[in-house]
Amino acid sequence: MSQPFVAILMGSDSDLPTMQATFDVLKSFGIRYEVRVHSAHRTPEATHNYVKDAEQRGCQAFICAAGLAAHLAGAVSAITVRPVIGVPMDGGPLKGQDALLSTVQMPAGIPVATVAIGKTGAKNAGYLAAQIMAVSDAALAQKLRDERKANAEKILARNAEVQKELGLA
Repeated sequence: MSQPFVAILMGSDSDLPTMQATFDVLKSFGIRYEVRVHSAHRTPEATHNYVKDAEQRGCQAFICAAGLAAHLAGAVSAITVRPVIGVPMDGGPLKGQDALLSTVQMPAGIPVATVAIGKTGAKNAGYLAAQIMAVSDAALAQKLRDERKANAEKILARNAEVQKELGLA
């Protein structure tokens, strides 16, 4: 098996700006990733072939971004037993609510871990994939702990500043 990686599939290239948040998180942890534009509806055979190939090459988790009907994550989950993370895109007349429901309402036995709609979800998808990979990578787990500690320290420092600014400390 080659070096572990995360496979990111997008239903459309219009998802690219939002999914940049996922790429940034994975890069920050040194996690290798691949990106493909595949559609559950328009390119089902190519999607199936890519998922099977990625799995054989060491993919540890799939992240799937899609809007509107948002069947991509479910279609991928039906093909693999690797973890699948769905990112509902925030476009369309329902502002991503339709994508959220399409992604989260999977039948029993075909799970999709679904994150928030849009950029926050894209960012959390990267973190969730990192946490999945950290189960078998102690160094990566430590990087995640270190980042959380640094984030907590920033909040506590800002709290102290706010208390001073308000004359409460």
